[in-house]
Amino acid sequence: MELPYRVAVGAGLALIVVAGGVSAGALSKSGAVASFVVGTIVFGLGGPAWGVLLIASFVSASALSSYREDSKAAGGKAVISKGRRRDANQVLANTGVAALIAALSAIAPNAHLFAAYVGALSAVTADTWATELGMLSRVPPRLITSGDPVPPGTSGGVTVLGTSAAAVAGVFMGIVAAAFVALDDAVSVGTFDLRLLNLSDAARIALIAPIAALAGTAFDSYLGATVQAKYMCPKCFEPTERRVHDCGTETDRVSGWRWMDNDVVNLLASIVGAAVGFVVYRLI
Repeated sequence: MELPYRVAVGAGLALIVVAGGVSAGALSKSGAVASFVVGTIVFGLGGPAWGVLLIASFVSASALSSYREDSKAAGGKAVISKGRRRDANQVLANTGVAALIAALSAIAPNAHLFAAYVGALSAVTADTWATELGMLSRVPPRLITSGDPVPPGTSGGVTVLGTSAAAVAGVFMGIVAAAFVALDDAVSVGTFDLRLLNLSDAARIALIAPIAALAGTAFDSYLGATVQAKYMCPKCFEPTERRVHDCGTETDRVSGWRWMDNDVVNLLASIVGAAVGFVVYRLI
């Protein structure tokens, strides 16, 4: 299939997915535009398998973001910087690295890039699962660096439920990816045909995903506990990740680097996931 045709088909598929995301209230206007660009790149330059993984990540994350929202808000989700409607920054932070890897596959197609792609998406998917389900934990989270109890919603706080959710997310992404690798009659995925891989490769891909998921989530939590910017509302005396509190008051930064917001943390976690996917695939 010629590149222009693949990109055109990719744009059409991306448009369908974005329309569904907007209809479900999972994307803002800027998020829809960013998702369309990312989806076109992934579907057009990667192919069906790459696109399905992207959809699996987006749909599962969106579903969990809307799951038991009232309970999460009561438990402290208001601390978190953004809501469930993803804007452009969130979309690019979570999927920009994956889109770049898909684009690179058009230049230098190889299995290692697919492994890195799986790792990047597994990391950000696991982080969302950990956050959304961890907020429902009956046991208070503990700071990853010290083990001290912290309020729900605090960046860097981890729970057994959240960590378990991250592991399950990695297994889920690994199964989806490995299923495409294992199918002998898999369609050509753009510039890299998954038929070049075998069942042994499928097992490696399935193993890579949870490893990358847990590594990316742990790195995300570490950054959240150490250098992510945290603020305090001087009017309500409530902690938050927002520069402007829900009450409309500009907040004061109390710790962390000003530029290290949640989007930057997610971007760096996805890079770690991609690196882990690439390296582990080479090692095993």
